[in-house]
Amino acid sequence: MAFEATKREWGELYAFFRLLADGSVHAGTPDGQKNETLCWPVAMIQREEHDGTRQYKVESENIHIVGENMDKRVPREDFATVADLILEAVKQSKEYDVTSPDGVEEFLDEVAIYDLEAKTDDRTDFYVAFYDVNTPLVGFCVRSRLSQMFPLLDGGRTANFKFEQTGVKFATPTVNKINAFGEEEDVVGRMLMIERLGGGLKFNDAADKIFRSNLSMIDLHFPRVLGEMCRAMHLEGITRVSELTEYIKQLNPLKIKDELITKHRYYEYKMKQFLMALALGMRPAKMFNGTDSAIAGFLMVDGQGGVVCYQKADRDTFADFLYQNTRLEKGSTAKDKYGYLEKENGVYYFKLNLKIGLVKR
Repeated sequence: MAFEATKREWGELYAFFRLLADGSVHAGTPDGQKNETLCWPVAMIQREEHDGTRQYKVESENIHIVGENMDKRVPREDFATVADLILEAVKQSKEYDVTSPDGVEEFLDEVAIYDLEAKTDDRTDFYVAFYDVNTPLVGFCVRSRLSQMFPLLDGGRTANFKFEQTGVKFATPTVNKINAFGEEEDVVGRMLMIERLGGGLKFNDAADKIFRSNLSMIDLHFPRVLGEMCRAMHLEGITRVSELTEYIKQLNPLKIKDELITKHRYYEYKMKQFLMALALGMRPAKMFNGTDSAIAGFLMVDGQGGVVCYQKADRDTFADFLYQNTRLEKGSTAKDKYGYLEKENGVYYFKLNLKIGLVKR
């Protein structure tokens, strides 16, 4: 009997099967393409299942599956066949939930896979040993452009920035009028209305003290940089991180010397540091001390089913990829509690939310 799963769940399973079938994975380039000159052989994938840890060892013709209750060999070509079936079903479906193609459920039963998304505590999807089964395992997250992707940063209200309302002091009825303006998500409309009525919005700080401290690990003034990026996304309509960084270079909110901006590429460097920290484990509400999590790389699935690999071992390429392929996104104002004037200790503040996702193309 067929069953349904989300495109995201199918995407993770597809990447897992694709690596086992191919027995290798190409490195990715900064622009998200396949690096034809760099390919890593996959010796083993370790994945969590309902009955514990399983190891899938890549042999010349078979995949040797070893687990607490399992020791069997399955032809690699079977994994290739099922991967192709999954890919075609996901590409053809216009719905987010996709019905399992004929033959897929039977194969999953054969290899005793019941969790399409691995259940792990360290937020990895699975671990890969390259070259040899005895080499150190590398923890990966799968990001698939075949479906809606998890944001790189989706911190909710803990990822808000506060802007102090300056200029004209608004009476309570005026504040109520501003907050009632437009649709719920019309943040720009309320920002422009504040300006029209003689007010201004001056960056104050990150709203959450843990997030503020985490950002200070990148740079003591980094909250201001990100806050101004959020403002520019709304008022200027710029979403790409690389383009926002260029905008920030012209704005220069930290008032640093031109030599530091142009020769040392200060703003680009700090942004790449931040994106790498996010990719490797930084979260707004969890204290960050510079230590990477178990996640050590991304496996990116493109819209045609190609899989490329980014590892922190090749940090420069990984950082360049994130810099070129991320954007600021707008979260829900109701859920993330931003986009309105709110009074704190007699002062009105306007909050903007930071959400960063991978571009889908």
